Amino acid sequence: MDDPTTPSSPGLRLMDLIEHLVREGRPLALPEVVATTGWPKPTVHRMLQQLEQGGWLQREPDGRRYALAPRLLRLGEGALGASTQHGVRHAVLRQLVAELGESCNLTALSGAEVVYLDRVESAFPLRLELRPGTRVPLHCSASGKLFLAHLGAARRQALLDGLTLSGHTATTLTRREALETELATIRRQGHAFDAEEFVDGLVCIAVPVRAPGERDVRCALALQAPSARVPLARLPQFLPRLTQAAQALARTL
Repeated sequence: MDDPTTPSSPGLRLMDLIEHLVREGRPLALPEVVATTGWPKPTVHRMLQQLEQGGWLQREPDGRRYALAPRLLRLGEGALGASTQHGVRHAVLRQLVAELGESCNLTALSGAEVVYLDRVESAFPLRLELRPGTRVPLHCSASGKLFLAHLGAARRQALLDGLTLSGHTATTLTRREALETELATIRRQGHAFDAEEFVDGLVCIAVPVRAPGERDVRCALALQAPSARVPLARLPQFLPRLTQAAQALARTL
């Protein structure tokens, strides 16, 4: 392991120590931690005390050895559960793309943007690759307009007040009145379209993903395709399968 005296933040050094203890898989006394890490004894002693005070480690009955505390074990279980849920969501997307033949993604509202949580690309060579973590504008993406449409009125108006309605293509809605009219339509019909508003030649349809028992739209499930292969008028044919997949995804939230 790296010497903690090398430039690094204190938080990262503590995480390095936790990782070391987890990897050892048994309670360790201070001299053992010093011997196995090669770190200075005063530094290791201070770090072990900090982790114990924070509830991440606890002393064994002998008072000498440090073991993983319930707080750290719960964190590990939570991380494993999140990983499992991500795997389930990715499997839903993968099956959807296999059936429909077009790229699909799962997104969330992040501030004044849409962030891609997961995405599976189609097998066609003509496609636009957007990786998880990619951010796109609210006003000209199907998912973004879906989120805007289903926000509470006060929050929606606050977001719209702060948005710059930049024109990305000839069909981008750059007038506030036109965008608000479309948002009202989205609320009525329950789904949203991107009519080549973000990227020329790319169309999209998005449906809401709501956690069980909630009205809020937690995520959006969207299908994207080149308009040369799937004209905008054909997108509604994907709605039944997208809605079914959105219900499956909702159960993972």
